[in-house]
Amino acid sequence: MVNKNEIVNQIRAHKQYANLNFKLKEDTQRFTKELFSTLFNFPNELEEDLDCLERLFENLVELACWELDKKCSKVWDDYVAQLPEILRKLNLDAEAIYKNDPAATTIEEVYLAYPGFYAIAIYRLSHALYKKGFPIVPRLMTEFAHHVTGVDINPGAVIGEHFFMDHATGIVIGETAVIKDHVKLYQGVTLGALSVAKDLQAIKRHPTIEDHVTIYANATILGGDTVIGANSLIGGNVWLTKSVPPYSLVSHKPEILIRELEKK
Repeated sequence: MVNKNEIVNQIRAHKQYANLNFKLKEDTQRFTKELFSTLFNFPNELEEDLDCLERLFENLVELACWELDKKCSKVWDDYVAQLPEILRKLNLDAEAIYKNDPAATTIEEVYLAYPGFYAIAIYRLSHALYKKGFPIVPRLMTEFAHHVTGVDINPGAVIGEHFFMDHATGIVIGETAVIKDHVKLYQGVTLGALSVAKDLQAIKRHPTIEDHVTIYANATILGGDTVIGANSLIGGNVWLTKSVPPYSLVSHKPEILIRELEKK
């Protein structure tokens, strides 16, 4: 017969991380959804919504700030003061999507239905917390967006204005990537690192994409020293590990073989 007490004791013996509490993940998801709704739902009671967000944030402080003096509790006032500027940038992102995608029939469709817009919104909201050094919550926010949209943007990435992700699914943007203004990415693009060695954590590992660059589907661009010059076009399925100058056209030409099947 199974000895439940013995099993319980063995499981407890293997539990190693006292600060690991999955309620933090659940509460972060709720905070993230409330943030998005507060910024974009209309009409809404903004004063009440901001009060609700503050209470949710206080819960996150209790769960995520493991230092006894809870220094990160002081982040809220500065964070909420940045929300108007974050909203301004997100409205520019929505306009970029609407103007560049013929399938978008209304701007409301972009806000409500486009996974690329949701992913960039949660990235921008998490990035402001990331810059303040708030622990783990920014990553949980973007991982929630990753789960919902299939877009993986690390909150440490730096992304400029008028950012457009078409279809978006499968896009990966690493922690130290820098993306300037008016950049377009298509599905499956990876802005990654050449090496994932732990001792490289403090250095720039991901590429820089200059203004007005378009990168087509499934292109992979790697390396912290890699710079894609302004106004360049990067074709689909391209693999790049070195910089290209401004106004470059980079393409990949696979060999396609066509043969006639035997007729039966």
